[in-house]
Amino acid sequence: MNTILLFLFILSGGLGLLIGYFLRQRIARSRADSVEAKAEKLINETKAKQQEMVLRAREKAMQIIDEAKKEEETRRQELRLIQQRLEKRESMFDQKLLELQDKQQKLQERVDKLNEIKAEVEKLRDEAILKLQAVAALTQEQAREELLKQVEQKIKDDLIGRVYKLEQESSDVFEQKSKEIIITAIQRYASSHAAETTSSVVDLPNEEMKGRIIGKEGRNIKTIEKLTGCELIVDDTPQAITISGFSPIRRQVAKLALTKLIADGRIQPARIEEYVEAAKIELSTDIKKTGEEAVYQLGFTGLDPKMISIIGRLKYRTSYGQNILNHSTEVAHLSAMMAEELGINPVVAKKAGFFHDIGKAIDHETQGGHPEIGHQILKKFNFDEEIAYAALAHHEDKPTTLIACIVKAADAISGARRGARKDSYEQFVHRLEELENVANSFPGIEKVYAIQAGREVRVFVKPEEIDDLNAYNLARNIAQKVEQELQYPGEIRITVIREKRVIEYAK
Repeated sequence: MNTILLFLFILSGGLGLLIGYFLRQRIARSRADSVEAKAEKLINETKAKQQEMVLRAREKAMQIIDEAKKEEETRRQELRLIQQRLEKRESMFDQKLLELQDKQQKLQERVDKLNEIKAEVEKLRDEAILKLQAVAALTQEQAREELLKQVEQKIKDDLIGRVYKLEQESSDVFEQKSKEIIITAIQRYASSHAAETTSSVVDLPNEEMKGRIIGKEGRNIKTIEKLTGCELIVDDTPQAITISGFSPIRRQVAKLALTKLIADGRIQPARIEEYVEAAKIELSTDIKKTGEEAVYQLGFTGLDPKMISIIGRLKYRTSYGQNILNHSTEVAHLSAMMAEELGINPVVAKKAGFFHDIGKAIDHETQGGHPEIGHQILKKFNFDEEIAYAALAHHEDKPTTLIACIVKAADAISGARRGARKDSYEQFVHRLEELENVANSFPGIEKVYAIQAGREVRVFVKPEEIDDLNAYNLARNIAQKVEQELQYPGEIRITVIREKRVIEYAK
């Protein structure tokens, strides 16, 4: 019994020891795992802090580098400014040095000049001493005669030269003044010119219309010719009929009537009469309106309505291809401007200039030359004798009044202006082409325009090839070449234009 109890006791004690051992082992393992986890956590935290410190260090380093770069750029800008200031001061110093050298040279020239004057004064003094010694031996009367003789001999040639010079200067001044007056008037009044002829051709819609215009047995064309006083020429010209007539007014009536007949299509004698009368009324209205517009533009008032109609007829009159109404208007302006330059009443000169060719309005209807006819018309409408005489004398060699001389000069200027009349048109175009070609002969030119009847040349240059300084030289070189190669009246203005455009788009 005791043995069993002892055995049980020993067995329970052994089991207790064994259980305690295993429990201690497990507790020890659990503690070891906990320590290892803490160690690993500590290591991870240490690594995270290390990475954070590295990132902060990098950011700090980048910040220091950026600040260093900014400071370096600031230093560079300061150095550039200092360098620019030094260069500017050096340039100013060089300029001052050149100015000083120039002043020294001028001073030396003055010294040399003074030395020359001093030598000349000493020479004159010696000569004067010798002359005084010679004069001392003369009586008062002999000395006086000798002095007058020497003075007369010295100034004789000078007086003759001065008289001749004054005569030449007076002649040159008068000629130059007259040229200035004419040139000023021309430049102040620069009107456009186009060689004109009144139209004498009527276009047809088709060839069939020619037969309808001729009519049965030619009755339509005969009616038109009878009513208008013009001849209709129907030839091989495709889709066109030519109107031939001595009177430009009749030609215009025929053209208006024929144009309306063609548009209507009903071409017969009754309709022809109707449209011819309508054309005459329309032309009469147009003539009156034209005269009123011309008078209004020139500022004339109080003119007789019949005179206004005569003025309007000048629209349909040409001479050498130049429209007489435009020519008369231009002569009026030129006469007024030249009269202003000469201190003469410009209103009288303007009227005399405008009405100088008034006789051409009806010279095909009345016998005599247009100056005589114009004089009669102006006398009939009670114009001043000075104005009427200007119309009579504008083709005479030597008019007797100043107004007539001005009108004669203005008439010659208007007729001879570049491009005014057909006989000078080709030469005018050729001169403009030569002027543009001279400017185009230089490098760096983009385009050239001759404007204002050849009085100005505008030269557009390529900005990448010609800078501002070269533009000045180019203008001077073009002007010199024009002077050497071309012949022209007055002056030609050379304008060089340099334009650089920079285009950028904001998106």
